[in-house]
Amino acid sequence: MEGKMPVCVTGASGYIGSWLVKRLLERGYHVRATVRDPGNKKKVNHLLGLPNASTNLSLWKADLTEEGSFDDAIQGCEGVFHVATPMELLLLKDNAGMDEIKSTTVNGILSIMKSCSKAKTLKRFIYTASVYTVAMQPEPSLFDEYTEDNWSDVDFCFDRKMFGWMYAIAKTSAEKAGWKYAEENGIDMVTVHPALVVGHFITPCTSFSIDAATSLYTQDEVAMGSLKGLHGITAVHVDDVCNAHIYLFENPLAKGRYICSSQSFNISDIAHSLSLKYPSIDIPNKFGVLDKTFALPCSSKKLVDLGFKFAHEHKDAGDLCAETIESCKDKGLI
Repeated sequence: MEGKMPVCVTGASGYIGSWLVKRLLERGYHVRATVRDPGNKKKVNHLLGLPNASTNLSLWKADLTEEGSFDDAIQGCEGVFHVATPMELLLLKDNAGMDEIKSTTVNGILSIMKSCSKAKTLKRFIYTASVYTVAMQPEPSLFDEYTEDNWSDVDFCFDRKMFGWMYAIAKTSAEKAGWKYAEENGIDMVTVHPALVVGHFITPCTSFSIDAATSLYTQDEVAMGSLKGLHGITAVHVDDVCNAHIYLFENPLAKGRYICSSQSFNISDIAHSLSLKYPSIDIPNKFGVLDKTFALPCSSKKLVDLGFKFAHEHKDAGDLCAETIESCKDKGLI
């Protein structure tokens, strides 16, 4: 990208963020990666070792809880990919600390967008949202599938308290605040709504979705509980998610919200697939009563109609989970 201004990636050391940095570097972008502690080599070495990192990557200290901490990293950038999010919200079972974490999520996106306004060089702001801001609905029977026109009902989430309800509230509130700021301040904002993100990874440790995807193999009870809570949600390969981010940044016709989902995610089908792939492992196959929150698929038709192609759509969710398992085994994590 000779002569191009740099782009900034928040949450760059995480599962999606690090793969996005990898793909941007491969395309020749100069990337400013924000992390909470650039000096913590254990958490950033996987970024520093990427191809082209020595010439095209710089690490910047920033924190969602600190107003203005993204100013320096974003100054002079033409694009910002806001990936950072408090994933611990998916595992909380009561609302202790909910206000603080919701505030961090909402104030975090607004702080970053204010930094974009100050920079005056931004061409587009890409926000990593979630299907959790789309699909948490009290009456899914009213639709055949979820589309970008649907918004999660935060009151329903609070009343029902289904798996991931606080994450849905925080992400939905943050996205709505982002759209309001973008409209009032003339920022070209596009949101990407991934389903459950699985597949190969380069981080030195696992994440929520990695633990869930490998749980039938590891038989970790907590992670299997998460997997059961996600029954019926759609899934997507991390590589497709990151390529979609870049595609939507580069495509001048991109506008609004885009669901990014390519595989159905049925826990019984995944168990069957993994039992064939790993016959020596006693893969669980009885799961009791499963949550019906994700009763309908989330459609990526808008993204596909724009011209995006899913490179991993030929794989089923069992294949994606197996990829995740093999990546963990390669790193000695399981």
